[in-house]
Amino acid sequence: MKNKITIAVAIALMAGLTGCGQSSNSSETSNPKKIEQQINNTVLAKWTGPYSGVPAFDTVKLADLKPAFEIAMAKKLAEVDAIVSNSEPATFENTIVAIERSGADLNRIYTYYGIWRSNKSTAETRAVAGELAPVLSTFYSKINQNKALFNRIKDVFLSDEMNTLRKEQQRMVTEQYQGFVRSGALLNEQDQKRYAEINLELSELHTQFGNNVLADEENYVTYLTKEQLGGLPESVISAAASAASSMGKSGQYAITNTRSSMDPFLTYSTERALREQVWNTYYSRGDNGDEFDNNKIIAEILKLRHERVQLLGYDNYGQWRLENRMAKNPDNAFKLMNAVWPAAIARVEQEVADMQAVANEEGADIKIAPWDYRFYAEKVRKAKYDLDSDEVKQYLQLDNLRDAMFYVAGELFDFKFTAITDNSVPVFDPADVTVWEVTKLSNNEHVGVWYLDPYARKGKRSGAWATTYRSHTSYDGKTNVLASNNSNFIKGEAGKPTLISWSDAETLFHEFGHALHFLASNVEYPSQNGGVRDYTEFQSQLLERWLTTDPVIDNYLVHNKTGKPIPADLVAKIKKAATFNEGFKTTEYLASAIIDLKLHTMDPTGIDIDKFERETLAEMNMPKEMVMRHRTPHFGHVFSGEGYSAGYYGYMWAEVLTSDAAEAFEQAPGGYYDKGMAKKLVDHLFSVRNAVDPAEAYRAFRGRDAKVEALMRDRGFPIPKK
Repeated sequence: MKNKITIAVAIALMAGLTGCGQSSNSSETSNPKKIEQQINNTVLAKWTGPYSGVPAFDTVKLADLKPAFEIAMAKKLAEVDAIVSNSEPATFENTIVAIERSGADLNRIYTYYGIWRSNKSTAETRAVAGELAPVLSTFYSKINQNKALFNRIKDVFLSDEMNTLRKEQQRMVTEQYQGFVRSGALLNEQDQKRYAEINLELSELHTQFGNNVLADEENYVTYLTKEQLGGLPESVISAAASAASSMGKSGQYAITNTRSSMDPFLTYSTERALREQVWNTYYSRGDNGDEFDNNKIIAEILKLRHERVQLLGYDNYGQWRLENRMAKNPDNAFKLMNAVWPAAIARVEQEVADMQAVANEEGADIKIAPWDYRFYAEKVRKAKYDLDSDEVKQYLQLDNLRDAMFYVAGELFDFKFTAITDNSVPVFDPADVTVWEVTKLSNNEHVGVWYLDPYARKGKRSGAWATTYRSHTSYDGKTNVLASNNSNFIKGEAGKPTLISWSDAETLFHEFGHALHFLASNVEYPSQNGGVRDYTEFQSQLLERWLTTDPVIDNYLVHNKTGKPIPADLVAKIKKAATFNEGFKTTEYLASAIIDLKLHTMDPTGIDIDKFERETLAEMNMPKEMVMRHRTPHFGHVFSGEGYSAGYYGYMWAEVLTSDAAEAFEQAPGGYYDKGMAKKLVDHLFSVRNAVDPAEAYRAFRGRDAKVEALMRDRGFPIPKK
């Protein structure tokens, strides 16, 4: 009897898909075999197993992804229909909370979809993603432009009940209302149709952009022979040999087209022609004039984004994007960046002069070029601070750094990480992914599960990121957290530790900060686990500061061969050189952030992307010896989706908060491990997520707003006169 009812429900859900733009016919929806396939769908299945259920990464099938989305979308639409057809007046519970409760199946499906797109991408995956992009866009447009649903949300927003709700509930209603308005809910029928068409086109272009970048990362690998390894330290050679072996090129050495491989090669290789080749390969991703070139795609994305916000009455995309961010408008974001830019490029000029002097002294007979910057910066570092980056790297073992992060999490958050080794939690790559249970140190209360996928491999997008498979909520009973950290470190040879650079160690701590933000959540409703983009990077940036604290240095930075702790004099050199090369780091980042916001605050009609990038950087007096951190044709943060579009400035906005908050810890009696400060950190900056306005949350922690002077002090830049 139960199976017959389930089949009937499945038929109803599949038939409902016709309403959201999907093709359906009676022969398909009444086919018992077809229905049985849907019932046994591995992607749609509820999660089972320990820890309140975990993703079945070991059994899911890509072939089930599209059918799973079809059923889940139809179910979501049915849930929305139930909300709007409710004869009772709209209330917080029967409308806002009901929306929060809808779409549970979709949340599970997106977990698998995210893994297939980011961690385990294949040509087949990309093809499926290309097919799904317009389908999902149409589906979300149908919800966001549902006038009956919006009217119920508006009724709650304008109701007397709003005054009786708790502050975080009022914030949720307001954000729900404004989100619909910002998605076109108030547009007339014709404009709504065009708005949805634009979203559809953009979804396809974003997917194509990301696929093109990944194709260039996979297709361009520089293979070296033993004779071409000049200057490379053992750790880099070992990682390159391991990478080549994994690609079926045993006996050779592979410099892959990712930052974690490119960066150390450019730092140490004495082969200048090869440095130029690797540099060009990396910075030309998406800009090679071939089938994977992104320039025309970017121009079309910008044109469509501009048209879409004009339908809503905004002058430009940046104005629309920043309206609900901490910056509030592009002028405020530009004001911050413009305050830092002159000091950054002035520092680059000093850095280049130092490097050119070294090159001249060595008789190199060259003028510093972009592919020389890291190489000669390393020589200057050694000369000025007697600091060898590779010497430092010998003390930066990935496993030890992970344990250091666990120590920090215990001291600040009362978290304990225990390895899960019984294979009870499936993973998507058994060779690379490891899993830990997270509990409270004080009372052993279960918090969640943490996944770590640290290594680069074919099909994995570049960079580092954090995500959740399930977030904390309490409105329908408390849920635990499934969090994940993902990186692209080059795995050490078998039997040898994976060694990473100081910069990579900072990134590791940064992304773990995001995971702690997920794990520390104490919000009630799902949407409160979101965040304001120019604020959510703050918490993770702040966690980087604990890398240089004494307990971490003294206990976890030990030599990979001798096991001896890092010497005190080497630590002193690291701290003394803390602001070394800050001109390069700040300028490469700011150039990307300024270009991003400029592109999104102009009329992009007829834009030539290459020309715009080149001419704008020249107007900004961008140093010729370096380039943007993310050149426009591979700027995935901005053009493979809309998460950071017109918002890459947010890292610096958050860095102001970071520098200011770090000074609060430094001034506390117990320093970075002060228990009172740690409690304020968790209570006001981590656990509240998006249930509290970010500005209010920061003031509750610090007692005042953050000051930009802290950032300038941090970077060793002169503080501009007011």
